[in-house]
Amino acid sequence: MQPFIHLHVHTQFSVLDGQASVPALVDKAIADGMKGLAITDHGNMFGIKEFFNYVKKKNGKIKDEIKEAEKAIAKAREENDDETVAQNEALIAKLNEKIFKPIFGCEMYVALKSLHEHVDKKDTGRHLIVLAKNETGYHNLIKIVSQAWTEGFYSHPRTDKEALYNHREGLIVCSACLGGEIPRLIQAGEIEEAERQVKWFKDTFGDDYYIELQRHKTNKPGGNTDTYEVQERVNPELIRIARKYDIKIIATNDVHFVNEEDAEAHDRLICVSTNKFLTDEKRMRYTKQEWMKTQAEMNEVWADLPEALTNTLEILDKVTTYTIDHKPILPNFPLPEGFNDNDEYLRYLTYEGAKRRWGEPNEEQRERLDFELDTIKNMGFPGYFLIVQDFIRAGRERGVSIGPGRGSAAGSAVAYCLDITQIDPIKYDLLFERFLNPDRISLPDIDIDFDDDGRADVLKYVTEKYGAEKVARIITYGTMAAKSAIKDVARIEQLPLAESNRLTKLIPKHMPEVNGKELKPTLKNCYEYVNDFKAELGSNNPLVVETLRYAKELEGNVRNTGVHACGVIIGRDDITDWVPVSTATDKDGTKLLVTQYEGSVIEDTGLIKMDFLGLKTLSIIKEAIANIKLTRGIDVDIDTIPIDDPKTYQLYCEGRTTGTFQFESAGMQKYLRELQPSVFEDLIAMNALYRPGPMDYIPDFIARKHGKSPIVYDIPVMEQYLKDTYGVTVYQEQVMLLSRLLANFTRGESDTLRKAMGKKLIDKMNALKAKFLEGGQANGHKPEILEKIWADWEKFASYAFNKSHATCYSWVAFQTAYLKANYPAEYMAA
Repeated sequence: MQPFIHLHVHTQFSVLDGQASVPALVDKAIADGMKGLAITDHGNMFGIKEFFNYVKKKNGKIKDEIKEAEKAIAKAREENDDETVAQNEALIAKLNEKIFKPIFGCEMYVALKSLHEHVDKKDTGRHLIVLAKNETGYHNLIKIVSQAWTEGFYSHPRTDKEALYNHREGLIVCSACLGGEIPRLIQAGEIEEAERQVKWFKDTFGDDYYIELQRHKTNKPGGNTDTYEVQERVNPELIRIARKYDIKIIATNDVHFVNEEDAEAHDRLICVSTNKFLTDEKRMRYTKQEWMKTQAEMNEVWADLPEALTNTLEILDKVTTYTIDHKPILPNFPLPEGFNDNDEYLRYLTYEGAKRRWGEPNEEQRERLDFELDTIKNMGFPGYFLIVQDFIRAGRERGVSIGPGRGSAAGSAVAYCLDITQIDPIKYDLLFERFLNPDRISLPDIDIDFDDDGRADVLKYVTEKYGAEKVARIITYGTMAAKSAIKDVARIEQLPLAESNRLTKLIPKHMPEVNGKELKPTLKNCYEYVNDFKAELGSNNPLVVETLRYAKELEGNVRNTGVHACGVIIGRDDITDWVPVSTATDKDGTKLLVTQYEGSVIEDTGLIKMDFLGLKTLSIIKEAIANIKLTRGIDVDIDTIPIDDPKTYQLYCEGRTTGTFQFESAGMQKYLRELQPSVFEDLIAMNALYRPGPMDYIPDFIARKHGKSPIVYDIPVMEQYLKDTYGVTVYQEQVMLLSRLLANFTRGESDTLRKAMGKKLIDKMNALKAKFLEGGQANGHKPEILEKIWADWEKFASYAFNKSHATCYSWVAFQTAYLKANYPAEYMAA
């Protein structure tokens, strides 16, 4: 049998055209003994990062085994054990054979003339398979694909010969399916022109240009039989031209789904895509041969042309292995005159801000700032802070209302002095290492709230300052959820709308619990655990049974693309130097430049993501302040309102919080009346506790405040950090501070503990527990008390909340309550 790999493969990222998931394709290729695989989605590289990550994970396990074998060899050599050395060397050779190679590609649409010409509506582009041979080729692929979207889009993202020529280095090109330029010309009888174009490709790409052959002979009911007839006419001519110009041939199978039995589900996907009924005779049909055939199946189809199979391995051998990930690539911040580096300028701005905030900083403040600045410098992030403070300053100058902070960034005193946040972290025991762990380099994540209208103004400023080519939004992929899968399939199956609605209503609001966890509302789970569905699966109506069957097979398929609600990329270089971009339509209908890799993986590539969030409450506050000026002539500075305002606390104590931020639910109003909050810390604690899980602790919290339950501390020194919450551990920061106080944890270790407890990382927690017990006993604390404290933390840690976030949002809430209490008409009008 001739070895073979697939080089023409569509995943579900060929939106509504491919039905294969990336993991399923990779798993099948590995199981069949293939050495690699190319992914070539239509006009995009959406799936490439997922492909890279999944193969890396698969290869990681093999590489771990190789490392173990290498250790065994080193040990055996020390002991002169030649037999063990030989065994492990043989094992390593075997394991290296199992390393799977991903090939990153795209099936491009090539315009007839220039990609800039948007005149001929029939010019949807000639298909062309383009593969990256090495890292240079990968970056060239990104450039071509991105330009096809930003400049060449005309019903499809289109490139042209000029772009291919300009970015030819490191690329392998194959002539594609019947939709390719050469097969099209042969079908039209334009043989001379076909040869002329083949010569252009050969001259441009040399031995990296291949002629592609496909055979989709079908006996499947409803399969397109015309395709094979055309292939049989075109293939001999393709082979003749290939021989004439000394070009190698390859066999491909134009994969669109994983297994033979997926053909019917894919057929329905095409109906959804083209908006046709399944019964429509004239609808688009595939041959139903487009599954990922095994090496044996491909050998059977191509028994007469074995070279077409082995040449796919030649392409695999040409492809080098490289990473598409990168360490953080921070944008360049333009420094004012007199400053030579980011760190120096950041230090200057921070200390100027400290004088504004605190007067001359005291020893504690200075020590905190120096520690933070040193950490920021060592991690290489001064530029990041300069960029954020710059666009926040610009926003304020433009009259944009900006939130006091959100998330863990409020734990940074540097951010406070730079006016990025408005809450003093030292005053409220907020921790910098909850934001940036000095022991572990991870990207800073400063999320910022803007009023709804102002957000667009700040984004415009950022785009103008850094350049449109260096700023992009982030793509999102909309997938078929359970209900939409049923609706889509029901429509093309012509199941009556009333029946379709009835089926979707069977999906329960709350799924059954299994092993104490509520199941996800997937169709697989619904069919297995929801009795109503079991009856429908055995229905007498074949349309109902078919709809449910194929809805389950299509569930999870990518259905559309959109724009991430708040993520923005600001690059040092053109975004297309690192990742591909495309365009997507925002909710308001505007076309935006977006990265083709989505938010959860984009930072792996080195690009910095910042979250620009629109917060309606800020718009309300802004409007209320304008109303007060209009009706009373009073200028309210919302950032300097008194935090002990009696009217505001009276409003909270009476539970009159309807229309205020985060405290308006009926349950919260009930607890506020019981608690009678008297200090801002009470509001922070309620904000953190009023959520599923920790809510159970609220009655005890209230009882302790009013002296009905005793406030006890396991160790007296714990009062220092638990006093504000009446001895109850409410915040992650309290666990972090106490681990340092009781057991001498470092700042970094205390954050590692917080993370391990929150995510229940058992191995990590066991190691840290031993350290906690050892450090606590060294400080003179009894082991049984330390065990009790640890057990309490374990119980509460997954509930413990980020105090930085609770403090910031409680301050926004307090501002709304202050306006309602003191200027009710103006606030409620807003």
